[in-house]
Amino acid sequence: MEITALCIRLLMTLVILLCTHDQKVNAVSFRISPNRLQFFEYEKVTFYCEGVVYCQVVHEVKGKIKSCNRTNKRTPTGSSCTISNVYLEDSGEYWYETEGGTRSNIINITVTAGSVILESPAIPVIEEGNVTLCCRNKVASSNFMAEFYKYGRHIHSSSTGNMTIHRVSKSDEGLYKCSISGGGESPESWLSVRASNPDSYKDTTLVSSGATPWIIAITVFSALLVLAGLYHFGKCCWDRAEFGLSSRVIPNSFGLSETQTQGINQLIADDPFYSTIQQI
Repeated sequence: MEITALCIRLLMTLVILLCTHDQKVNAVSFRISPNRLQFFEYEKVTFYCEGVVYCQVVHEVKGKIKSCNRTNKRTPTGSSCTISNVYLEDSGEYWYETEGGTRSNIINITVTAGSVILESPAIPVIEEGNVTLCCRNKVASSNFMAEFYKYGRHIHSSSTGNMTIHRVSKSDEGLYKCSISGGGESPESWLSVRASNPDSYKDTTLVSSGATPWIIAITVFSALLVLAGLYHFGKCCWDRAEFGLSSRVIPNSFGLSETQTQGINQLIADDPFYSTIQQI
C-alpha cells in the first residue's frame, strides 16, 4: 500500500509539472519589427519577446546579444531588445531563451549592402489569407518596374513594386526574391505559410523542447511500475515461504503417535513443492 500511494503521489506531481511546462512553452513567442526578413545595412531592428520581463536574444553565431542589456524595455506583453545598427555579419538566425531554457521560434534575417530588398513577413502567413511582397529600392523612386522570382523562376512583373498573393496556401511557401531594373537584385528569403488553425501548427524547436519532459515522465513512470511489480512479487514469495515453513510441522492434535507424526513430517519435507519453498 505504501508503494502504491508513493507511485500515485509521484504521478500527480509529474502531471502538474508537465501542465505547467506546457503553459510556459505555449507562452513563448518571438517577433521582429519591422516585420520583414531583409534589411539594409545600418537599419534599426527591434526584437519582441512575449511573456518574459527580459528579452535575451541569441544569434546563431554571436551568441547572446550584449546590447539587450542596455536596450531591454518592458512591453504590455513582455519585453523588447533593439539593435540600433545592423551589419552584414548580423545576418542569420535569431531566437530568445527563457531562464528555464525554453527556446522560442526562430527568425532568420538577411542584412545586405545592396540597394534592393524584398519585404516579406518574418512570421508565417496564415492559409487562406492575403500577403503582399514589396520590392524596395534604397534610393527612393516612384517609377520603376519590379520583377519577382520564386526559386529563381520569374513569376510576376509590377510597376508598383508590389506583388499580392491571394488566398495563400502551402504551395506558396518557398524562396522569393525580386529585382529592379537599373537598381539591382534582392537576396532570397523564405516565405512561410501555416495552417489557419493555430493548434495544427507548432514550431519545430518548441516541439523538441516540449517533448523532453514527456520522455522523462514516461521513463520515471515506467520505473515506478517496475518497482511496484517487484515489490508485490517479493511480498508474494515471502508469504508463500512463510506458509511453507508454518506447514512443515504437523501438530499432534489428531491422537497420532510420535512415530506417526515424525513419518508424516518426513513425507512433507521430501515433497518437491515444500522443498522449493524451503530453498526460497
